[in-house]
Formats: sequence, structure tokens, C-alpha cells
Amino acid sequence: MTFCVSADHETPRQEVMSDHGPMRTPPPLSRSLRLAAWVVAVVSLSVLALGATLRSTVLDPDFYRRALDHERAYQRIYDDVLADPQSADLTRDLLGRLPVPESAVTANLKLVVPPETLRAMGDRQIAEVVRYLRGDQNHVRLAVDIRPVAENIGSLAEIYFGEAVAAMQQQPEPDFQAFTESLGKAAERVVAGHAPKGLPSLPLSREQAVRVTAVLLRVVPEAERSKVRREIQAALESGDVASALTTVTSAAVSDRTRAAVADVLRESGGSTWLITADIEASKDVLAPVHRARTAIHIVRYAVEPVAALLGTVSLLLLWFSPPPTTSRRLMALGWSLATTAALILSAVVYGHLRARDHLVDSPSSWPPAAIRLVDDVQRALLDRVLTTATTAATLLLTAAALLVAVAWAGQTRHATLSSARTRPILFLAIAVTTGAVVGAVVIPPVINGPAPRVCQGSPDLCDLRYDQVAHLTSHNAMASTADQFISPSQDPDIIGQLNAGVRALQIDTHRWEKPAEIADRLRDSDFSPRQQRQLLHALEQVNPPREGLWLCHSVCGAGALELAPTLREIGGWLRSHRSEVVTLIIQDGVSPEETAEAFMRADLTDLLYKQDQDPTQPWPTLADMIDNGQRLVVFAEQADGPAPWYRDFYRYGMETPFDSRSPQQMTCLPNRGGTGKRLFLLNHFVTDSGASRLDASKVNRREEVLRRAHRCERRRGSLVNFIAVDYATLGDPRGAVDDLNAERAR
Repeated sequence: MTFCVSADHETPRQEVMSDHGPMRTPPPLSRSLRLAAWVVAVVSLSVLALGATLRSTVLDPDFYRRALDHERAYQRIYDDVLADPQSADLTRDLLGRLPVPESAVTANLKLVVPPETLRAMGDRQIAEVVRYLRGDQNHVRLAVDIRPVAENIGSLAEIYFGEAVAAMQQQPEPDFQAFTESLGKAAERVVAGHAPKGLPSLPLSREQAVRVTAVLLRVVPEAERSKVRREIQAALESGDVASALTTVTSAAVSDRTRAAVADVLRESGGSTWLITADIEASKDVLAPVHRARTAIHIVRYAVEPVAALLGTVSLLLLWFSPPPTTSRRLMALGWSLATTAALILSAVVYGHLRARDHLVDSPSSWPPAAIRLVDDVQRALLDRVLTTATTAATLLLTAAALLVAVAWAGQTRHATLSSARTRPILFLAIAVTTGAVVGAVVIPPVINGPAPRVCQGSPDLCDLRYDQVAHLTSHNAMASTADQFISPSQDPDIIGQLNAGVRALQIDTHRWEKPAEIADRLRDSDFSPRQQRQLLHALEQVNPPREGLWLCHSVCGAGALELAPTLREIGGWLRSHRSEVVTLIIQDGVSPEETAEAFMRADLTDLLYKQDQDPTQPWPTLADMIDNGQRLVVFAEQADGPAPWYRDFYRYGMETPFDSRSPQQMTCLPNRGGTGKRLFLLNHFVTDSGASRLDASKVNRREEVLRRAHRCERRRGSLVNFIAVDYATLGDPRGAVDDLNAERAR
């Protein structure tokens, strides 16, 4: 069979020659039918593009997560919503049964509701709403587990009273009986929910300390007494009345708090608030969700399948209903795609002009900060929907331009095309048209991709180098109230500190000392000579030496954690938080070989980052460290190897003085490490015979941390990387670190 195709300007008829003579091809569709097919093709393609946009936006959980991250929603809940004066009723309801002032709540919001808890709550509700919109379920069940929040409220109460006790002035008492009575009244006042008016002061013998311990234990629940007896007695023997009463506070108030929390949970129906919303019958803020679900169902299960069928048929008709030339076939297809793109872009323009005025209104009873946050998130969602639709339209428009250009080139040649020359154009047209249609359906979800990655708790930090990021740092991280250290520097244990936002831990490694070694160590400690004698006597009685490697502060008898098991816990936390980078700065009291062996026993070798031998080289970005799995950076204060991941911090970094006796003495002067290093450690704590809870509550305020960090950055000409604090959950040093990182990510 042979073909003869005439040129456009000569003959509008096509004949097919066969062995039996000439045959006339089927007549083309009438103009009205071709127009109808063209309109159906345009409408069908538009519907398919709409369906693709819906699948990659409102029916995708990552769509909502991206918008929340883009608007810093979780951070704004802490900074704006819960701190809004009009949120006072919420905080009162939350802590109504606890004698904790609202100022303590707003200063410790991230302790009450940790970021991880808040994000998990958000992800759970997002998944629930998406399942409803998809039609997988007929009701929205919003489940909020309040148990972690309730437990954290109890921790906040303990910290608040511990701070109140530490702030009390100690008044000397004339004799032991008066001292015992005054201290007993102070303990009773704490248990009643009030801060004591003052604390008595009197040097005690060991026998007197035992008797006073018995008095204080009367206000402690019987089940808790054996756990705290030794710590209270040791504090009294060393003359530290505030620490003794703080220990009593922790045990007594925590029991009282647990009872109050249990009442709240019982009245609220248990530890989980489960809300099943009948959205279909709703006439309030949830009504638009039901309307959206109805529209989505119509599009997905009725309109979209019909559009796919009609679109395919209409495009085939437009192609195989033969116009005079192949060029005109291409032109028809091209203008179909172009009109579809124009229709989608018109809808996008309308959305930009009008849809913003029809956002879901928040209840007027909400705090203004909450209303602003909801409006901003809605606008972010709308912008992403419109951006996705614009992407689909752009793809169709590009394909249309290509088809029209090819068709125009063919028409302008005015030449007869043979079958061999027509076939490539035919294949090109089919490929371009198919690619455009499939692309408009498939590519928008690909472009949206997964939710933006998060590094160190923020999507904005991934592209920053390690030496450009600020890390909240726990000074003496192992010495915690939770682990019953006699002279603690932190309240939560190490894992609790990591959960609270700490990303660098200053820890001290030691072997357990013998009495003579303890005496030598105490001479270089912050304890006074009298305290050294009392502490040495107490430790000899209650805490004999033990074998192995330990994390201790001053002396292991005053509190110790086994090194390898603690490192293993840190590794477990890192493996369950795969977007976080943690730094250890070790005051190394054991050899580097022993330290390396402990890290191997803790199974951490795969997580360790190997520092560049040249400390002047730039560090990798957080994203690179996370992608490579090397998310644990380890420094020593003295050793430098031999392990490639164990380097002397002061080759790579510098610091400020660490022996400030008052907030006024904290300076930006160079200390260990000199100047001009890539890493900058800001020692932001007061040390006066140990960590001071009262001073920490002052210097840890967000504005104070920011003020000093900015001042030292200006004076030293380097970004602050590590902000080391005592009692990292007091004040809001985490908020200050977040602010610094937000400044650097802009």
C-alpha cells in the first residue's frame, strides 16, 4: 500500500492507493463536532490537573507539615500563643491545682510541653484529618495524650519550689532545738504549697544531722523516705540546708503533684482526651472541612474517572479525524493544551485575588496570637495549592508551545511530506501530548516531594555549618537532681536534658577515688575548707569506692554515673532522633584509650564524627553530618586522640572564663583556647561553692542570654556556638538559642 499526501494549498483531499485502486479516507468530523471534542479535551485535562493538585496537597499529610514548618508554627506556639496574656485562662486551667504562678509556666513552656510532644500531637491530628478527607473514615477522632504534659507539670512544680527554697536567706539560729523547729516549719510550709520565709543556719555534727534528717523525713511520703534519707543527711552534714530542703521538696511536692495530676486525669476521663467530631452536622468552624470532603469525593470518584475517559476519547478524535495535514493535527492538540493551561492559570489568579478573603475564621474567643497563627498557616496552605496548580499549568503550556511551534514550522514550508517524513512528526506529537497529560497528573506530587527535612529541630538549620549553629549546653550534665547528686548542676537526667533541647553535654570522667585521693581533689574544688572536711567524713561513711569508669563531679562519692551505660543511653536517644546532632565536651580524668574503649562498649562507633586534623578547616553542614550518620561530636579538655574522633577542644575552640562568682563577673575575655578559633564556648553560669539555682534562674532568662551572647560575639568577632548553663530547664536558655539560630538562618 502506498500513500500520496497533497500539500495544504493544493488539494484538501487525501487518497489511499491500494491494489484494488484508489480509496477515499473517511470524511473529517464536522466543525461543530471537532469544536465539541476540543472543549471536552480542555475541560477533561483541567479536571485531571485539579485531581493531581488535590492528591499532592490537601490529601497528603506532608502538605500540612510543610506549611506548619514554613510558618514556624510549633515555635510560635511557645513564643506567641501560650505567652499571650489572653491565654491566661488556659494556663490557669492547666495548673489550677498547683501553687505555681503563671510567670513560672510561661518561662518554662518547653518543659511543660516539650517540642517533641507538640510535634507528635500535630502529626497525629494531621493524619486523622487526611483520613477523613480521603473517605477512609466517617468521623474525625482527635486524640490528645495529656499524660506527658501532666507529668511535666509535676516536674515544673518541683523545680519551682526548689528554686524558691534555694533563694531563701539563711538566718543563724542560737541553738540546735531552735534550728530543728525552724527547719521543720519550713518543710511543712513547702508541703502545704508555700515557699518558706527563710531557712535556719547552724553547724551540725553527724549525730545532729541524723536527728534533723528524721524530722524532715516526717513530711516525706513513707515510700520515698529510704530513697532520699542519705542525700538529706549528707547535705545537712556539709551545712547545705537549702539542698537538704530541696530534696525534701522534690519528694514531698512530687507526691502532692501526682495526686493533683491524678485528679485532673480522672476528671478529664483518663490520660487521653478523645474527641470524636461529627463534622457533617457541624455548623461552626469545622463545617468547611465537611464541604471540602464532599467536593473531594465528587472529584475523585465521579468527575475524575469520567474526565479521564472523555479526555482520552476527545484527544484521539482530534488526532484521527483527519484535517488536511499533520501540521494542523499538531496545532489542534497544541491549542487544546494551551487553553487548558490558561484555564488553570485563570483559576490560580482568582484564587490569589479572592480566596484569601474566604479563609476559615477562628473563634473570636481565641487569643489574638492563636488567630494570627491559624490565619498564617491557612495562607501558607493556600499558597502551596496555588503553586502546585501553577506548576501543572506551566508544564501544559510548555508542551503546547512546542506542539504549536512544530505545527507552524510544518505549515510554513508549504511542501509535500512523504510518509517517511510524516511518521517522526506523528511520534513526536503523540510523545509530547502524552508526556504533557501524564506530567500534569504525576509531576505536581513529585515537585511537592516529602516534608522539608528538619535538622536540630528546625528546617532552617540544615544548610548551616556545624560551626555556625548555636547549641544549648549543659554544664556538668551528669550532676543532676534526678540522679541524686549531692551538689547538682542540672535537674533532669541526661536524657531529660536532651529532651528539653540540650544538644551539647559537658561531662567529667573519673575513676572512683580512695579517701586520700578525695581529699586531694577537694582541695581544688569549689567547696570551702569546712565543707571539704564535712563532705569527706560523710562520703567515707556512706559511699565507699567502686571499680570502673564513672561520670562524677568533684568527687564520685557525691554522685556518679557509670560511663559506658550512660554513653549507651545517649546513643539510644540519637538513634531515635535521627535529625539531631549531639556534642560531648569531656573533662577527661581517664586516659583516651580507656575513653575510646568505653565508647566501643557503648556501641557508638558508627555515630562518631571524625574531626578534620586541621582545626582551621570549615565544618560540614548539619545536613551532611546527618546524611552521613556521623551525629556525635566528641571533644576532650586535655587529650587529643589517638582516636580520630577524640580531639582537644581547645585546638578547635575557645571559651570565656568559667569561674564567675556572680552574674556581674561574667565577661567575654579570652580564656582557654585563646582567640580566633572556629568554635566559641560561652560559659554562662555562676559558680560559688557549686551551682547556684538562684543565679541560674536570673542569668538563664532569654533576654539575658541573648544580650551576653551578642555582646561577646561583637567583642570576639566570632559566632557563639556553645552556651553552657547550669539548670538548663530554668529560665529560657533554649528560647535564646533558638533566636540565635533563627538570626543565622535568615
